[in-house]
Amino acid sequence: MPFQFTGFADEAEKSLDGQISTLKEAGWSAIELRLLDGRNVVDLSEDEWKATHDKLQAEGIKIVGFGGQIGNWARPITTDFQVDIDELKRVGPRMREAGTKFLRIMSYPNPDENPLSNEDWKNETIRRVKELATIAEGEDVILAHENCSGYGATAQGWLEMADAVDSPALQLIMDTGNNSLHANDREDTWDYYDKCREHVTHVHIKSAKPGDDGTYATCHVDEDPVQKRIIADLEENGYDGWLSIEPHIKAAIHAGQDVDESGEGREVWVEYTRRLEKLVSEVVS
Repeated sequence: MPFQFTGFADEAEKSLDGQISTLKEAGWSAIELRLLDGRNVVDLSEDEWKATHDKLQAEGIKIVGFGGQIGNWARPITTDFQVDIDELKRVGPRMREAGTKFLRIMSYPNPDENPLSNEDWKNETIRRVKELATIAEGEDVILAHENCSGYGATAQGWLEMADAVDSPALQLIMDTGNNSLHANDREDTWDYYDKCREHVTHVHIKSAKPGDDGTYATCHVDEDPVQKRIIADLEENGYDGWLSIEPHIKAAIHAGQDVDESGEGREVWVEYTRRLEKLVSEVVS
């Protein structure tokens, strides 16, 4: 099978032990770290990070990436840039220690209140990402930009930004559900992927379908035909990296919808792994 599987297990369990247990139930041995007991991994103290890393090593779990906060939905273009510089410098050594290359970032949404002009937004985003990319090159870290919040949320925005920054440290995470959910149209996801496929370094699997009113909501991976279409194209074009699940069915971290103690989040997460593996086996068989 050409792909490797991982995911954000904080949508299944809050604690690190719970997340490790969920991965073992799924039969997976890699994780993307984001929230641990409600705190982002990039905000851990040195001692907390060491304990986390040691535990994952002892359990044979590979860390594929950090779900960082740089330029994300909670850090618009008006946020103090030093916060992002500090985050990158703090996690770079930890990522090298763990053999982890992907630091998930976004590209600074323009606030609804007192927004910058489109040109000023673009220019300031590029200025910031250029500076971060220079730091990332020195830290041997990839700023893995997700097609979510910020200037790169559209294919045109990403291509403009990638061209202007022109750094091997800035690469693209293709989330296979974000554009569908934002535009209420699956073709928006395919359009982004089609225009940017040569930039894709990592893939987040999220799926969506329309409700009775046409508004899209998350669903299981085999309920969204664009997933099979993208996976087939990835395989045809030689992508042999990670498929990382971020289902957002029972938990959506950005929306303040944290996983609860009912066990439903874990049940859905593990079912999602099974259905993704089955879908991939159909595509590559």
